[in-house]
Amino acid sequence: MYRSLFPRDLFAELDRLQRDVQQVFEVSPSIRGVGRGGFPAVNVGGTPQSVELYAFAPGVDPASIDVQLDRGVLTIAGERRSGRPADDKAEKTTRHIDERFEGKFRRVVSLPDDIDPAAVSADYRDGVLHVSVKRRASAQPRRIDVN
Repeated sequence: MYRSLFPRDLFAELDRLQRDVQQVFEVSPSIRGVGRGGFPAVNVGGTPQSVELYAFAPGVDPASIDVQLDRGVLTIAGERRSGRPADDKAEKTTRHIDERFEGKFRRVVSLPDDIDPAAVSADYRDGVLHVSVKRRASAQPRRIDVN
């Protein structure tokens, strides 16, 4: 019987291939937007005081990340370099599975109208980019005293 050097489950491989093909052709907009499955993965939420964005980008040099806010549209762009050995080495390597994203990336998120573009902060720690955009003071909830 033929035995592979790298044991694998054929049905698991077919299932992964089917999911990859479905993601390519899945372009219908949903409540969560079109950009599902992109790199970096993004979580966006908010508080009464701010809009919080978390981009999960391990292995990215913080100096290569570009964060821009223009007319209510937040753009995160950058590049994750390959961790593979250079091709010019005398020893040739073979990859059997390569699931790690490498290359340039760009994610665009529309923000609500009540943000303050002058109050934006970005922090990259442990592979997570955290962008916080404060809301305008006029949009903050406030308590009104009744006389």
